[in-house]
Amino acid sequence: MRGLVYSGPGARSWTQIPDPGIQEPRDAIIRVDAVTICGTDLHILGGDVPEVAPGRVLGHEAVGTVVETGTGVAGLAAGDRVLASCISACGICRFCREGSYGQCLGGGGWILGHLVDGVQSEYARIPFADLSTYKLPDLVSDESAVLLADILPTAYEVGVLNGRVRPGDTVVVVGAGPIGLAAVVTARLYSPAHIVVVDKAESRLLAAKMFGADTAVVAGAEDPLAVVRGLTGGLGADVVMEAVGTPQTFELCASLVRPGGRVANIGVHGKAATLHLEDLWIRNVTITTGLVDTFSTPKLLDMLVAGQLDLGHMVTHRFGLDEFMPAYDVFGDPAHTGALKVVLTR
Repeated sequence: MRGLVYSGPGARSWTQIPDPGIQEPRDAIIRVDAVTICGTDLHILGGDVPEVAPGRVLGHEAVGTVVETGTGVAGLAAGDRVLASCISACGICRFCREGSYGQCLGGGGWILGHLVDGVQSEYARIPFADLSTYKLPDLVSDESAVLLADILPTAYEVGVLNGRVRPGDTVVVVGAGPIGLAAVVTARLYSPAHIVVVDKAESRLLAAKMFGADTAVVAGAEDPLAVVRGLTGGLGADVVMEAVGTPQTFELCASLVRPGGRVANIGVHGKAATLHLEDLWIRNVTITTGLVDTFSTPKLLDMLVAGQLDLGHMVTHRFGLDEFMPAYDVFGDPAHTGALKVVLTR
């Protein structure tokens, strides 16, 4: 079969790889039917995630059909259509018992496309498949479901829930990529008074308005601090979400938050950012970080089925499963392509 193989910073190829096989009793093998590319994959290719070894198959967001299960997998059978979560969970260790699956001590956590081969391939091995896949109802399309593998639960858990968004809040999202847009969608569930989105790309700011942002700020052309203070009587935002992963955007977020407010860092950081405690220590600011746990995936799936989450405009580019190389080119250059989320299907 073929897979998208990482060969070191800046190097990737769609090439022949061995077929996956059952290695542990709780494994399942899926035929990959729909898969997408994550901003984290771009961070890996940029050298920001050194734990990823050359030769690794990338990818951690897929919908597929079960073709084989290990002897320890309950509740799944060949032919089942499933969402493969970006997080694998042993279900036994201390963190899994607390619902913190991203910190799994039993061989799980974020491993797909990171520490084991991922899902950007024709077939994939899914560890701990009984707890790390979700059966999909027929009325949910592959294209909508694949967005629940990572970006929706990440934005919701690490951004909205960690940031404790409440009715009437002023919420700022810095970064209007897929994660930032998912943060807008899920923040709206809590009826904030204002959602402000900051980004350099006007195409992404237009998308943010489409998904429910009230105010769009063009970074570099407008002053985000002046805009936010103008909306809040000079106080600053109640919640600021960092959805890029650069030192500059993190420091911008810290400057936009009001005294007693919350900064929820979602972005993947490959370089050090300065924490200005000389300014923040007196302002009662809470800063949270986090890797998604995906405990919210069943709830988000229920909301998707009920029509409470509108994801119809998130996917901007579609490719066949053998078109990973051009798909990466398009996704990696959103300023020129206008790409939000790309989906590749069998």
